[in-house]
Parts: sequence; structure tokens; C-alpha cells
Amino acid sequence: MDLNTYKQNHKTAYLAESLERILKEEEELKTMLVSDPSMAELAKKELSDLEAQRQTLVSQIEGLLKEEEEEESFPNELVLEVRAGVGGDEAALFARKLADMYKAFSQKQGWSFIVMDESATSIGGYKEASFEINGKGAYKTLRFETGVHRIQRVPDTEKSGRVHTSTASVAILPIREKLNFEVPPSDIEIEFSRAGGKGGQNVNKVETAVRLTHKPTGIVVRCTSERSQGRNREKAMGILLSKLQQKKEEEDAKQYAGARKDQIGTADRSEKIRTYNILQDRITDHRIKESWHNIPAIFAGALEPIVEALEQASAESSSGSSSS
Repeated sequence: MDLNTYKQNHKTAYLAESLERILKEEEELKTMLVSDPSMAELAKKELSDLEAQRQTLVSQIEGLLKEEEEEESFPNELVLEVRAGVGGDEAALFARKLADMYKAFSQKQGWSFIVMDESATSIGGYKEASFEINGKGAYKTLRFETGVHRIQRVPDTEKSGRVHTSTASVAILPIREKLNFEVPPSDIEIEFSRAGGKGGQNVNKVETAVRLTHKPTGIVVRCTSERSQGRNREKAMGILLSKLQQKKEEEDAKQYAGARKDQIGTADRSEKIRTYNILQDRITDHRIKESWHNIPAIFAGALEPIVEALEQASAESSSGSSSS
């Protein structure tokens, strides 16, 4: 039992103080038992009560620490990035469709969904965009969405009825409180600019948008969601550190991929994970070789069957790996 660790954690500090008091009372009673055997019966009764209280407190503390560990592995905050891939305007429209799908799903879950930065095309698609999602279980639920999504459909502009295939990539980036490394300030280039918006708005008149570039890797993060330059800078820095952490995890995952049976993909946005076939009204996830119908409902936010199937497949694969 590490009482000092319990006291230093703000989530368990108040319970640790009670635990420390009980441990002290137990020691005093044991000392009294030695010095005054006539009080043995009463002391033993009190010791029994204190032991029950101690066990309850330890159980509560361990529960809080386990919950904290779960939140660290699967934080409630994430950044969703969508980017148009192959297919020109159709790819950009698909990227927008995916963003709207995740927004609708997030709203159904009661999560917040905030636009951090977006680069739109003239016809309403997304070249790229990033969003902050915050809510209980957000990352755990959406973590398998990272990768290349492919759509097959006949565009409205296609006169001959020819099916087009276009792609968009999705990245789910967990925002963790604890990261394993620091980045030297000299490695980061900071630029400020006016946030994009409708003309005349105050957000357009002040340089609140922040763009960070990590020079060694070329990773760029832009944040425009907050009204102050300081808040955008703070949020962008958090995302940049998380991107660097994820990059390291991706590299480690690829290095050991052959030995990891519990892995659904490598959390790599270059891996093709899912196809949306509009003509056949069928969505297929290639990692678990499972399909679903009713694409309009899924695009409207009914993602539950897909994320639940992926979670189950991951759990089964992990269980099989641990027992082998």
C-alpha cells in the first residue's frame, strides 16, 4: 500500500487522509493491547471495525485508480480529422459527408462536437477539416475509425451513369493528459493569422488563428476554434504533442504488427478500412469482413452497429491472443 502516492493524486487524496487516520488508530489500539491486556475484548472489536473501514477505503481508492487508468488509455477527448483523398470534388464531398456522419453520431451520444479548423471547397466539400469531440467514451468508441474510407457511387454530374470511386482519410487522435515526452521550443515554428469566417465578424479582424509546425517531422496543426490567440495556441500545442505521441505509437505498432493478433489494423490513416457502396446500399468493413445496409441511416449518425462490431472483434481477438 503506497499511501504517499494515494495522497498525491487529487482523485484519491481525500480518501487517503481517512485511510491514514484509520491506520494510525489501528496502531494505537495494537499498542494499547500490549500495555493493557484487560482492554483486549474492546480493542479487538474496534480493530475489527477499523479493518472493515480500511478495506472499504482501499477498495474505493483502487476503483478510482483503475478508472483513471481507463481514462488515460481511452480519454474522453479526441480530435477527428477528415481529409479528401483520391477523386477530386467527389472526394471532398465524401469527406464532408463523413464529418457530418460523425457529428450526428456525436450528438446522439451527447458529446460536444466543435469545429477546430476547416478548409472547404467551392461546392461545399472538405479539402480537410478537424473537429474536437468531448464526451464519455468518445475515444474508446471511435478509435477504430482511423484509416481510408472509400465510396463508390454515381455522381450527380455524371451523365452516363458511370460509377466513380473516391476516398477520404479519417484520423482519430486521442488527447491524453499525460504524455511521455517533451518537445524543445526550438523545434516548433509558430504562425498567427486571422481566423477564417464570414466578413465583418470580429474573429476576422484579430490574428487569433494559430498554426504550429513541428520542424523535424513537418507535422502541422492549425486551430481557429477559440476567440483568443492564447487558447488556440494552447489547444494546438496539446494536439501537436498528441500527434507526435500517436506517430511514435504507429511506428511501434507497425514494427511489432506480426506479433499482435489483437490488432484491428495499425491505426494508420493510409490503410483502407471501409467501403461505402451506394448502388448496393452496403457498407463493408474490410478488417472484420462484415457488411451493413441502410447507408442513409448510417450517414445520419446510426453508427452503433459498426462501432459495436469492431469493439467486439477487438475484444475477441485480444482474448484469443492472451489465451494462446
